[in-house]
Amino acid sequence: MHASPDDELPIGEVIRRTGVPASALHFYERKGLIFSERTSGNQRIFSRHMLRRISLIIVAKRLHIPLSDVAEVFAGLPTDRAPTHKDWQRVSRRWKKQLEERRRVIESLEHELTGCIGCGCLSMKACLLLNPDDALRGRGPGPVRIRRPSADL
Repeated sequence: MHASPDDELPIGEVIRRTGVPASALHFYERKGLIFSERTSGNQRIFSRHMLRRISLIIVAKRLHIPLSDVAEVFAGLPTDRAPTHKDWQRVSRRWKKQLEERRRVIESLEHELTGCIGCGCLSMKACLLLNPDDALRGRGPGPVRIRRPSADL
């Protein structure tokens, strides 16, 4: 028998295949990351294609990617059918952009940590060059030179 992405799997099989406990699956479902249906006996069943979503959630968690970012990327996927190759390519490109931005922020942090982190503390000699007269204090609290991009909006 050939497996189809739309085959239905009971929650026990999804747990066995993914290693994700039922409580986490329920949580992901409440967050809109995965979807299930109910049988006439009120048992939760998942389309086989949800295994890929769950796997990506697992990977994202390992990489410390917030679930809100995962939800944003998954928003471009259909929920009523298995995503096509084209759907996954679109999501992959979007996620790649987010990861590239994350890499840029980390590289910037690495660069800044070799000198002054721009916090306005004036505790390092480099601050005299990079933050003369504590000019960064007007840009807000904390390490203003290495904020996440969303903080600068």
